[in-house]
Amino acid sequence: MSIMKFKDTFKRMYRHSTYRIWLWILGFFTMLVTFVTYKGKKGKDEFAKIKADVRAELEASDLKIKLLSDALVQVKKKNRYFNKTVSESEVEKQAKAIADKNFEQILFDKAKIKAEMEGVTEVTMASTYASLMDNKLFLALSVVLSFPMYIVMILFTNPITKYAADRMVMMIFVLFGVTWLVFTILYISPMDPALNSLGQTATQEQVNRFNHIHGLDQPYITQLWNAFKNLITFNPGNSYQGNESIAVALSNKFPITLQVTFFSMLVSLGIAIPSGIISAVKQYSSFDYIAMFFALLGLSIPNFWLGLMLILEFAIKHKVVPATYQVGNLSTLIMPAIVLGTGMSASVARMTRSSMLEVKNSDYILTARAKGLPENKVILKHILGNAMIPIVTTIGGQFGGLLGGSAVTEKVFNINGIGSYIVERQYVPDIPVVLAGVVYISFVVSIVNLIVDILYAVIDPRIKSKMKNY
Repeated sequence: MSIMKFKDTFKRMYRHSTYRIWLWILGFFTMLVTFVTYKGKKGKDEFAKIKADVRAELEASDLKIKLLSDALVQVKKKNRYFNKTVSESEVEKQAKAIADKNFEQILFDKAKIKAEMEGVTEVTMASTYASLMDNKLFLALSVVLSFPMYIVMILFTNPITKYAADRMVMMIFVLFGVTWLVFTILYISPMDPALNSLGQTATQEQVNRFNHIHGLDQPYITQLWNAFKNLITFNPGNSYQGNESIAVALSNKFPITLQVTFFSMLVSLGIAIPSGIISAVKQYSSFDYIAMFFALLGLSIPNFWLGLMLILEFAIKHKVVPATYQVGNLSTLIMPAIVLGTGMSASVARMTRSSMLEVKNSDYILTARAKGLPENKVILKHILGNAMIPIVTTIGGQFGGLLGGSAVTEKVFNINGIGSYIVERQYVPDIPVVLAGVVYISFVVSIVNLIVDILYAVIDPRIKSKMKNY
């Protein structure tokens, strides 16, 4: 990235208070030198003198009176249009605020024109930074001592990376908020982790020792701080039951959950997308009615019942596939994928159909057909392509939900995945496991939503153009 690009990016970022704070945090050395230099130049700022002269000229004229009169008319018309009854003093206050704002804008514009005619530039933090960047020594020290700031500036130049970085920062606050909420609920829960872990016959001495080992005898604030510290260090600690590493347990179960998610999505999309397309193209046909009937049926059938029926029919009666999940045996994922995939395919198929029906009678579709484009191209590129936003939203939500674990289906097929692991431990309650599980689910859902939002820009050029102005 060129130096001019950095200068322009700094100028745009410094206009926003939030980015200004991040510039100070991540590039303190650069910002401090720039600020000190800016203050030194500000005392000799010729633009400020020009602005003061222009202000005196404008105040000597009747401009303020004219602006106030126009503002009074504007405020009264606005209140009449919205049928608002406002006191005269409030009307005058609103009008004065508008007039002052307009006066300052006119003042700045006239001062800027006069300064340009005299070859004078305004001294700002952005202009000071730009002049310092021409100094090679400052440039080298700035890059070395403030490299995090330049990484953020590089991200800021691309609208998609800027959007993603903003969402990632927001996600951090979401994770802390989720941690606080879940921890507080578990803290005030009447369930006793010590008795549930040790058994109801445990002595008071054993209970006290358990609470001391796991820090449950500490004040609420101390325990909450420990939970935040575990989140920051990516170390959720050990579980109450079995004293196993939670990070290791989640990392061992994640590949299983990912496999189930992947095959379930294959089943879902393989059924839903073709069915939805054909139903939309052949609206009110026999296929449409049958497909939508089965879609409604798929939404209505509980996963646990369908799973048990599949086990009875294909595992016990015909012995085609094993009844329970076996590590390394992909055939044992067939029934769980069918159970989860059919349920998801119903909603995706209905969304595909409804989205395509909204698009297929649009003017640009009629134009595409009038141009003589092949029907397959019209359907797949123009109709389906322009109907993808709600479809991608639905698929993304389901994908994130599956990655968070499907406890019921996992229990039916004895899959040792993340969903069943978290559900089992919440009855203790195994606070570290539940906290880690909820944070994991929040992280996965946030990442999936971020990917879906970025896909919007890829699918729809209009959203991409809006991102450039974000």
